Amino acid sequence: MIVDGLHKDLSTLSVGVAGLGLIGGSVARRFARAGVRTLAWNHHDTPYEAARAEGIHCVETVEGLAASGVDILFLCTPLRAMDDILGRIAPVLPPQTTLSDVGSVKTRVHDSVAAAGLDRQYVGAHPMAGSEFSGFSASSAQLLDGALWALTFDDQTDYLRYLLMARTITDVLGNTFIGVDNATHDAAAALISHMPHVVSTALANTLCDSPDCKVGVALSAGSWRDMTRVALTDPARTQAMVEENPANVAALVRQVAQRLLDVADVLDDPEGRAIDLTAFFAEADPYRRYKKAQRDGEPMENGTLTVQSRSWRHQLVESARRGERITHVRAIREFDISWQRVPDTSDVTYRAL
Repeated sequence: MIVDGLHKDLSTLSVGVAGLGLIGGSVARRFARAGVRTLAWNHHDTPYEAARAEGIHCVETVEGLAASGVDILFLCTPLRAMDDILGRIAPVLPPQTTLSDVGSVKTRVHDSVAAAGLDRQYVGAHPMAGSEFSGFSASSAQLLDGALWALTFDDQTDYLRYLLMARTITDVLGNTFIGVDNATHDAAAALISHMPHVVSTALANTLCDSPDCKVGVALSAGSWRDMTRVALTDPARTQAMVEENPANVAALVRQVAQRLLDVADVLDDPEGRAIDLTAFFAEADPYRRYKKAQRDGEPMENGTLTVQSRSWRHQLVESARRGERITHVRAIREFDISWQRVPDTSDVTYRAL
């Protein structure tokens, strides 16, 4: 089945959302706000009344949602439920429907999709947005304001379906995206999300374990708030997320632990010089300059990315590694891009995923 994602009239776009939690609810609300015909299913009907008030059409079964013939079906359920959901929708999902998801781990989702025989219809997606809260009541269309999405692929990904997803993100949702393979995505997600959740939780645990816990809470201000915000997330949700990306998270936790041990060794024995403490604190200066450029409103630079038919996957990954984000699909192999150039560090561009 050929899905012409380049020429699809987006004014006729329809989407389905399976799972009305924080992210699924926000995605559904944003599509509905954009005037897109939006159907949704949830494993219980608690959010249906509020969802219908937002213009979201709720259906009784996930099979009914899958069989509805929407252009894109987003799976927004926990990974632990993915195999069951895929098994239920695989027999009824029309070949013209593009299947996607919003999960923070892509390799395991793709493996489940492939096992269900739906990998040729699948384009993975991960909106980089969220909060420490959960459920449809915490969702909002505004949660995706300015969001960057990761659109993932493997060797089987259909390029025209990929363009449909790309145009939907940029032209309908008003967001931007980068293109990465599943492994690159999962490694980067562990770096900027999964591992920090572990570290943040460890900080909160250390506070709770201290005999001076209440004194510490009384003295805490902005730095503690910022470093422990994600520790306020439902711990079961955090644990599931970390366990879904175990190898990447474990390696990064060990790296961070070693850096902390090195600092502790220097503080215990300044003459031992296990590491250069000045260098330790200065190492992140390029990132500090990048964030300062953002705060100061340094303009984004713009350009065009042209990819080749046989190497588009590699070229999109390399574009992401240069810190570029895609803002518009200009032609079948041509994209508008933007990036943040940092004064005095023009040889290096930093862009958080």
